[in-house]
Amino acid sequence: MSRLKLSGVSKSFGAIQALDNVSLQLGPGEVIGLMGDNGAGKSTLVKIIAGNYRPTTGEIRIDDKRVEFHKPIDAQREGIEIVYQDLALCDHFTAASNVFLGREPMKRFGPFGAIDYEEMRTTSAKLFARLKSETRPRDVVRRMSGGQRQAVAIARTLLSDAKIVLLDEPTAAISVRQVAEVLDLIRNLRDHGISVILISHRMPDVFAVSDVIAVLRRGQLVASKKAAESSPEEVTGLITGAIEYA
Repeated sequence: MSRLKLSGVSKSFGAIQALDNVSLQLGPGEVIGLMGDNGAGKSTLVKIIAGNYRPTTGEIRIDDKRVEFHKPIDAQREGIEIVYQDLALCDHFTAASNVFLGREPMKRFGPFGAIDYEEMRTTSAKLFARLKSETRPRDVVRRMSGGQRQAVAIARTLLSDAKIVLLDEPTAAISVRQVAEVLDLIRNLRDHGISVILISHRMPDVFAVSDVIAVLRRGQLVASKKAAESSPEEVTGLITGAIEYA
């Protein structure tokens, strides 16, 4: 059974055809590396999966159930979480506060309530341990490395018990050591049965963690194949159009 199945998904913005009849499947605990040049349709596809856009035509199924997303909260209720490139973190807050941002647990004192910071720190510590990250709940985000910031953003998706995590360029503009940390985070998600769609321009990173490589060109899916059966040279050809389909 597929965790996520897209059938004939198209999206147009007026006269612009952003996606054209895209069909794609993502299994439980599987990582798809989604590649393509700028304007190929990657962001549009991910925003449809995340509930930001509605497809013009086509069908989306989660665990073999047909779904329609009118807004992002609809996708979140089905276990879909997205980590954007900017991470949407509050730099002056702690790691724990960022993990729980907007979902802070409360403790009651008669008619009064207060945020339960101890619960936030305890739960965050468990999530970081699950991710095998050295990030600590009391660490302030503005002092963190790129890899630690990704850990905070990914821990936030685990708090909501995500089934599918969409990662937008998670290894862009960070050091080699931090890239290794982020790739380990992705492997950890996969090992826990969480499905991942990884958008990246970094070919080595995609091949390092992906089970399947999917390539978009001008809104069309021109390849979806096992990473072990492809190569960076083939993917480059598919992206540029030197290779039509694979």
